[in-house]
Amino acid sequence: MTGRGGSRLAAALLGFAALVLLPACAEDESVAQRDRRLLAADMAALAPQRPGIVDLYAVGFAGDSTEDVFRNEVAYLDTLASNRFDARGVVTLVNHFDSLTSAPRPLATLENLRAALAGIGKAMDRDEDLLLLYLTMHGTEDHELVVTFPPLLEEWITPPQLRAALDDAGIRNRVVVISACFSGGFIPDLRDARTLLITAARADRASFGCGSESNATYFGRAWLVDGLNRGTSFIGAYDFATGEISSWEHEDGEVASLPQIDVGDDIRGTLQGWQAQLEPGPVVPYPYDP
Repeated sequence: MTGRGGSRLAAALLGFAALVLLPACAEDESVAQRDRRLLAADMAALAPQRPGIVDLYAVGFAGDSTEDVFRNEVAYLDTLASNRFDARGVVTLVNHFDSLTSAPRPLATLENLRAALAGIGKAMDRDEDLLLLYLTMHGTEDHELVVTFPPLLEEWITPPQLRAALDDAGIRNRVVVISACFSGGFIPDLRDARTLLITAARADRASFGCGSESNATYFGRAWLVDGLNRGTSFIGAYDFATGEISSWEHEDGEVASLPQIDVGDDIRGTLQGWQAQLEPGPVVPYPYDP
């Protein structure tokens, strides 16, 4: 995303406040221990899969603590997947001050993502059920996802690392959606016959809508909020979102981000089976002020 970082002073103050408040999480408990405890509770809360039904499980990953926009989208994903798409379980990993205070969540790290995917892989029927993985954060021109919570955390997730996390979990039917600059660069490594890939930008393009004054990225607003409230098709939401994003970018005079999609040959049947049985819930309003 462009507009990365926001105020350095705000980020520093946020990090300092997080360090001060860490002891309040639990006595003598490290961040890693806290995260393992929260993840264990998330895994215990997953509903069992139902034989003969294509069940949906979802994971949201908000990688950058310095802007509310990423937290907003993943918190919304939780509500949308649970209330509109009847998900059997949603796990959210969020780098944000709230995750340590008012809305405890495991932090968004590669280690925690691997643990979340592994837990869902054990709960689901890996041949029958479906995973929706939504990742939102900044991306680099070298095709890395920036994972940061200053001063607690800074790391980068590469395409091979993300592919390995999915493969190691044994999850076969995958919808992987990456809302980040240059995210199209993840497609070659993640492409698979049983995977639907959607990215906010082409491998050589930035995407837009983040920043300290934004409440949703262009892609998050268009695909996650507008597109998935119009219907129940992940591919249909992409088709709608590309037109909406193009219009916004043209109005703003931006170079087109050119969102990308790659549909595996074998994933269509699983998606159609999931849609056919789904009784979608009502439209879910986006709760964050524009």
